[in-house]
Amino acid sequence: MTAEWFEETLHSGLRTRLRIDKLLYEGKSKHQHLILFENSEFGRVLALNGVVQTTERDEFIYHEMLAHVPLLAHGSAREILIIGGGDGGMLEEVLKHKSVARATLVEIDSSVIDFSKEYLRSICGSAFEDRRTNIVIADGVEYVETTDQRYDIIIVDSTDPIGPGEALFTERFYTACKRSLSQGGVLVTQNGVPFVQGDELRNSLSILTGLFADATCFTATVPGYVGGCMAFGWGTDNADLRTLPLAVLEARLAAEHLDARCYTAAVHQASFALPGYIAELVR
Repeated sequence: MTAEWFEETLHSGLRTRLRIDKLLYEGKSKHQHLILFENSEFGRVLALNGVVQTTERDEFIYHEMLAHVPLLAHGSAREILIIGGGDGGMLEEVLKHKSVARATLVEIDSSVIDFSKEYLRSICGSAFEDRRTNIVIADGVEYVETTDQRYDIIIVDSTDPIGPGEALFTERFYTACKRSLSQGGVLVTQNGVPFVQGDELRNSLSILTGLFADATCFTATVPGYVGGCMAFGWGTDNADLRTLPLAVLEARLAAEHLDARCYTAAVHQASFALPGYIAELVR
């Protein structure tokens, strides 16, 4: 990072730079380096260990798609588990569903939650104070291996597979997630940008395919994550959930009265239509 620019270091052959119009915070927690700054294009930008995690202007795309696709496909999800997601954006989207009785967020770094409450209310809103929210500060792998709770939806809102997030892309973790799902439950995962992170998606889907009757991915384009559309892993033993009629999705969406800027029932269906280069990775 220079005095005026933040340079992302995720990819070996690609660098992305964002101008730091105003530095709001920079420091280290027990687990990672945090920086928050304002940028004229993206608003407030949060980066962990040199990698952009979320921005004010485009976070709604990522959070809506990774939350609403599995919840509306399921149709009656009450118990939701979010692994990671300390910025609270995923939690906020999940709690928009009236059917949700409890949303448990497992975050390894409590400082990210405290930080988000102070600086990122435009993203998390009042989600951390919602009576249905259950915060657990723990290692995500250990949690899913030991919990007695069963979840209708598990959302892995992880960082990339470096540092603390690396364990959330392993067979051990995905197997434990399968164990923690209720019958007919859905696991969805953050799997990066396949055009520049193809191995990440290929490796995850090779594991999910061995665990679930229906394993694939769906996509969304999030401007802050460069290199093309993002992929989200999908695993369930109920293959019917991925092929619901448009009318069913529209009825469920209308019943929830969701305030969504990206997600629609048609976008939901279309997100599973994979570009050829991504389909090749998950065969």
